[in-house]
This record gives sequence, structure tokens and C-alpha cells, in this order.
Amino acid sequence: MNRKLHILFLCGWYPSRVFPNNGDFIHRHAKAVSLKHKVSIIHIISDENNMKNIEIVSDKIDGVHTHIAYLKKTRNPLQKGNQFLKAYKILLKKVGFFDMIHLNELFPFGVLALYSKWLSKKPFIISEHWTDYKFPLSNKISKIQKSISKIIAKNASFICPVTSDLKNSMQIFGLKGTYKIVENVVDTEVFFPIKKDAGKFTIIHISNMNDAHKNVSGILNVVQKIQEKTSTILVKIIGENAMKYVALANDLNINPEIIEFINHVPHREIIAHLQQANLFVLFSNFENLPCVILEAFACGTPVISTNVGGINEYFPNDFGVLIPPKDEQKLEIEILKFYHKKKGLASKEKMHTYINEHFSENAIADKFHNLYVKTLET
Repeated sequence: MNRKLHILFLCGWYPSRVFPNNGDFIHRHAKAVSLKHKVSIIHIISDENNMKNIEIVSDKIDGVHTHIAYLKKTRNPLQKGNQFLKAYKILLKKVGFFDMIHLNELFPFGVLALYSKWLSKKPFIISEHWTDYKFPLSNKISKIQKSISKIIAKNASFICPVTSDLKNSMQIFGLKGTYKIVENVVDTEVFFPIKKDAGKFTIIHISNMNDAHKNVSGILNVVQKIQEKTSTILVKIIGENAMKYVALANDLNINPEIIEFINHVPHREIIAHLQQANLFVLFSNFENLPCVILEAFACGTPVISTNVGGINEYFPNDFGVLIPPKDEQKLEIEILKFYHKKKGLASKEKMHTYINEHFSENAIADKFHNLYVKTLET
């Protein structure tokens, strides 16, 4: 099949005016696929500031035709479901003809994918990133959601988690289907190594600042311990509402001259921070495959990360080090090893080449293209 397809990305998560960073990794998948095919996005979200029942906003962003429906917020689940379906029908008319659906987030938007499959014979594949399929988080998923999710998974042509670890969790949860791993995307045209400025040894952490997930407080505990053992160090904590950790840093008596808290910056500005960093640290309690680790590698920046989720599936030994979650003593030891240059590391060029071969836009676009062709030929 050589013709250009029209792929409808149906997204439960996607950047919007309500949550500007929510599902930005899905946008990267869509942008990659748009190198080979036409891509249209449908995203529906409640907006507490919306005065209209349904407001449609359409745009073309990075080559991706983007259609978002903002709904007036309601606590009535029946009314909400009716508004979602109504908005979906409106957006389908705006999209026009498409060949198949690429569903992002199995539940609840998979119900809309089923609607299109049963009513219009449109097949679909699923990309999944959700960490909550992993035990014990999966215990919080309701029986109704689990039952509906099983039906959605069964009807998908392919299920594409970003790691084998997530695949195993979904299968244990009971989601049966044909699984194919398709990883996250890194734009290797803009994430690449540069010569770092001489000066302070810079440690960087970038995340959503959710402490239960990312354990930012654990990082700060370690910074407090190493500040007296290092003479030239700078720690950057970057993410939405990062400033909320200033009080904790003050309570820990962390020298304000060695630490910066930077609230959310646009994704493009992250590049310079990663390029100039000597070390990236992620101290998460759980994960799948964080894009930011791959982006750090693409910039030739080594990483200390907790060994959780599927991170170890794409973490060459000489690109950094993996440590147990919550182990602050181990994190301190490893940071000091990097600081004193006692770690043998791959070259920046080797790191970038690895990411380019496995996670570039072209590499991921090829994987999805092959799945689209198989889906439409069956």
C-alpha cells in the first residue's frame, strides 16, 4: 500500500488550553506519523471556563490537523456522555473521510472508537502510556471500566504500549489483543549534543512536579546532603509549579545559590537546559518510558534514574546508572561519582546515534506505517 492515508488520532490526552502539557508525547507521535500520512486530531475536554455547551477550535499545528471540542462542565454523567458523543459527531464531520483510527488512551475514548468501528466499519489501533495498569495501581480501576476496556482491547487491530513492561501489566490486567511495542518519539533534529559551557556542574530534573510520582522531595533531600561535599554545583528543578518546592528547600537549608526552581517552560526551551546539563536525574516511584530520559540521551547528557517501569529496556549501561526507587543514599553516591568523574560513559555522539536509530520521528513513523498497512489489509 503506497497511497497516503488519512489517520484519525482520537486522543483522551492531548495539549489544550485546559492542560497545555497533557499528552504532549501523543502530539509527538502524531507529528511523526504526519511525515508519511495526513493526520487529524480529535480531542474532547471539559472546560470549567467554557460558557457554551460545545466550543470547537480547529488549527494546523506542526503539520497536524487539530480539532478540539471544549465542553461546558457538568457533574451529570449522562449529560456529560451525551455532550461527548455530540461533540464527537460534530468533529467527525469536520475531519471528513479518514481511513482508520489511532486511539490514544484506551479508556474512556475507546468507546468512541468502538462507535466508529461498529457504525462506520473504521478499524483502530491503540497507543497506550497509562501507568495505572501496573499493579497495585490497577486495583483502583473499577470493574465497569475493566469490563469495557476488555471489549475495546479485543476490538483493536493492534495494541501498542510504549514498553514491554506496560504490555505485561496490561496483559496481567486482562486486556487481550495483538501487542506491538511502539516507543515514544524524540525529535533528534533539535535534541542533539553541543559543547557544554565550562563552570558549575549542573544537575537537572524535569517533570510534572507530582511528588507521589516523581519524588522531587527525595531529590531535594539528597541535594541538602551533597551541597557540603561539592564546591561548584547547580541544581535546576524544572516543571509546572516547581516553585512550590522552594519552601521545602528553605526548610532543608539548601543554599539558594546552588538551586533554581523554574516553572513550566515551552518544550523547545527544554533543549538548551538538557544540552548544557552535566547530569539529568529522575527519581520516580513509577514510570513507563519518560520522553525526557530519551531527550537527555539525544543531547549527550547522562542520566541517573530509578529502575522502574520500562526504563531499563532502553537504558544502555554506559549512558548512566539505574538505582532503586526511594534509595536516597544510592542517589547521593551516584551523583558524587558523576561529579568526581568516576563513571565511564559513552560519547555524546554514541548517545545521540542510539536515540536517532530507535526513537527519531522517522523510526517511529515507519513502525506505525507498517501497523496501519497491516490493519487495512486484513
